[in-house]
Amino acid sequence: MLTRELGIVRYDRARAIPDRIAPPDLPRYAAHAERALKVYRLGRGQTRQELHRSVHNLLAHESDCPIRRLDAFCKLLDDASEYERDEGREAAALRQKVFRLAAQMHPLVRTADRMFEHAEAEAKTRIAAELGMPWPEIDRALFADVMEFHRLKAFRGYPDADSFLNRYNVAQLQVALFDAVQMTVWATDDFKTLLRYAKLARLMHTLRRLPDGRYEIQVDGPSSVLRQTRRYGVWMAKFLPALLACKGWRMHARLQVRRGWYVALDLSPQDGYKSHLPSPAEFDSNLEEDFSRKWGDGKREGWSLIREGEILCHHQKVFVPDFAFRHDDGRTALLEIIGFWTPEYLEAKRQTLKLFPHQPILLAVAEGVARQATDWPPDVIRFKTALKVSDVLARLRACSGLPSQPDAPKNQVSV
Repeated sequence: MLTRELGIVRYDRARAIPDRIAPPDLPRYAAHAERALKVYRLGRGQTRQELHRSVHNLLAHESDCPIRRLDAFCKLLDDASEYERDEGREAAALRQKVFRLAAQMHPLVRTADRMFEHAEAEAKTRIAAELGMPWPEIDRALFADVMEFHRLKAFRGYPDADSFLNRYNVAQLQVALFDAVQMTVWATDDFKTLLRYAKLARLMHTLRRLPDGRYEIQVDGPSSVLRQTRRYGVWMAKFLPALLACKGWRMHARLQVRRGWYVALDLSPQDGYKSHLPSPAEFDSNLEEDFSRKWGDGKREGWSLIREGEILCHHQKVFVPDFAFRHDDGRTALLEIIGFWTPEYLEAKRQTLKLFPHQPILLAVAEGVARQATDWPPDVIRFKTALKVSDVLARLRACSGLPSQPDAPKNQVSV
């Protein structure tokens, strides 16, 4: 991510507007970005300082390009680079040797004369001979422990200029979130991915289901949880790329930019930001994908199939079944498919299912998995290599007593 010093955010009517390169400036900056990428692709062996200077020179004539934007470009390029490091801390020892030898010939001048008899070139030759190293090698290693003089070893790069500029736009959004004290996400899709990344980002969040079927994920920031620290805002910023990679969401963040002054940052997929993370896979396994394909897009006996349509909560535990079924008469059922297993995974899954005994969950278990335990529910759906639609429909027919809605969590659940 960028540092706070590289963030560019303006405020208009209590709204935060992070810097963004978009039309009509996009084609012009795309050309500059491609040249900047070329500088790094061909820059192996150059110092960080030299690379930064080249990038700055590319956009020196752009009057609307602030220095912070240029520095942000360099930071993102550096993030995709690998530099040589003075791992053995040899540079400091080498400097002591060189300076000690050079001090004996002080003062050094470019051209020796009667008053100053030690020329720079001659001194370098003598020092190189004394140390048994060519001077170019000494010069390369002399300040290897100083960041500006780290030399480029490899550049992983970005696929193209558009990817680089997209990364810049998202990075500026992330810097704006450093000041976030609260974030709320309303989601209709990709529940499992959103909750997983929220936990990976170490975000404490509250989950509740809304009457319209959406789920609200509320994250409290430093003002209400960790006073006098901005670290929680950084965690929200780390969560942002995962959010942008999902679909079916809307976000509202409250930022405290000065004492007593709050602004808002609103985002949704319609804003057009692109994450560098891949979009979540629609299915977690081939079993789920195969079953969904065989079911099709239409209804079967009045039942519609919905991918990850419900979130179940029990204290600190959140469970997202693989599928939800909704009938035209309002009945709802859930389906969890267990095909892959390890002993630890299998035990964790069984313990999770026991937390929701009153939920209408249909359980489909592969024969190889079912043989590992004997305490499966009597109505479990067993399958060999693929789950049959007819077997699931048979279980749905037997669920005539299902409630019209699964019990939604009545209170907020903190995770």
